Amino acid sequence: MAFDLEHHAPALRHRNFRLLWFGQAVSMTGSMMQNAAVLWHVSLLAGDSLKEKASALALVGLVKFAAIALFALFGGVIADAIDRRKLMLATQSAMALFALALAWLSWSGVDAVWPIYALTALTSAAGVIDGPARHALLPSLVPAHLFANAITLNTIVFHVAFVGGPALTGPVMQYLGLEWVYLVNALSFGAVIVALAAMRDLPEPTKHERGEVSLAAAWEGIRFVFRVDLIRSSMLLDFFATFFASAKALLPIYAQDILKVGESGYGWLYSAEAVGALLGALFLARGAERIQRRGPWLLVAVGVYGLATIGFGLATSFAGAFVALAVGGIADSVSIVLRNVIRQEETPDRLRGRMTSVNMIFFMGGPQLGEYEAGVVAAYFGAATSVISGGVACIAATAWLAWKTPALVAYRKRARDPSS
Repeated sequence: MAFDLEHHAPALRHRNFRLLWFGQAVSMTGSMMQNAAVLWHVSLLAGDSLKEKASALALVGLVKFAAIALFALFGGVIADAIDRRKLMLATQSAMALFALALAWLSWSGVDAVWPIYALTALTSAAGVIDGPARHALLPSLVPAHLFANAITLNTIVFHVAFVGGPALTGPVMQYLGLEWVYLVNALSFGAVIVALAAMRDLPEPTKHERGEVSLAAAWEGIRFVFRVDLIRSSMLLDFFATFFASAKALLPIYAQDILKVGESGYGWLYSAEAVGALLGALFLARGAERIQRRGPWLLVAVGVYGLATIGFGLATSFAGAFVALAVGGIADSVSIVLRNVIRQEETPDRLRGRMTSVNMIFFMGGPQLGEYEAGVVAAYFGAATSVISGGVACIAATAWLAWKTPALVAYRKRARDPSS
């Protein structure tokens, strides 16, 4: 079937959104390459035993979570108070510098692991300031009736990057070296910087809409999120799923010690979830607006994600592991789009940055803290036990939230004025 822009990607008809979308496609690919490379780099420096590797990999998630917890709310307050485009220019530039520093460490042969942790934490801190600005900027780039399509297209970019980035990481590490992965990522941030600089005619917020940088402003965002049942429950769902069912930190162990597939196989395993997620997102590009029972579909998607995690934990072959991760990716894609649509619909523009920053503690903090939990459990009980128990806990948490939040179970697509 031919790709029809009008039906599949109408948000791309809007120039500013199109610029950012293509810029993110390049930048996110570089970021996903670096994420995979950092785990591999740490595993090589940690030692030869399973316990040493698992413990060192667990700390990658912990330092990321610490940065997210410390800076996420701060980022949301800033995103609601100053020019979001200029804020992104600053954060993208900072992350490029941190990637260059990682390239220098690798090229110099530094064998201490703490500088990698430090630069990973700084990158996460910049990312959680960048994220609220980027998400809050979206409603300025497309009309309201194209939110779902724009969110789906952003999800497609994320998962294309998740497929392409780690798949490229393996060969680049194997033939050129780790430093080249970090260097490519540093250069990739230029695509977003150019896109932001080229934007025109962005609406200026009124004085009433622009927030202030203060503790009171941060507290207002927290109160809003926890007062609205749909937003609160969707964030908790996100957190529990990614905390319990986060297996990415253990992929180097699976590639090196269980499946024995080396760097190239590791890159594809890291990409597998995104392969499935991309397929799901391509379907949702046209089908998201047709989903009426959005609450039940969201809950089912997270439950399937938990089942797929169990399947990965039980896998004894590369093919079985890849398929299980890909199925989890399909479910995650549905979940991501529906969660983001719910949050955008339920949040006024003046609070979008702060809502996103609180959400980032859940959807970024969950997987990072989950990587720490997975590494600790794996160190003492084995990698398979860690992954399988996480999948079971994800399903249990989803069932509990469905029982405790009738508003989420009952949630349906909102009627909207197509001219808005």
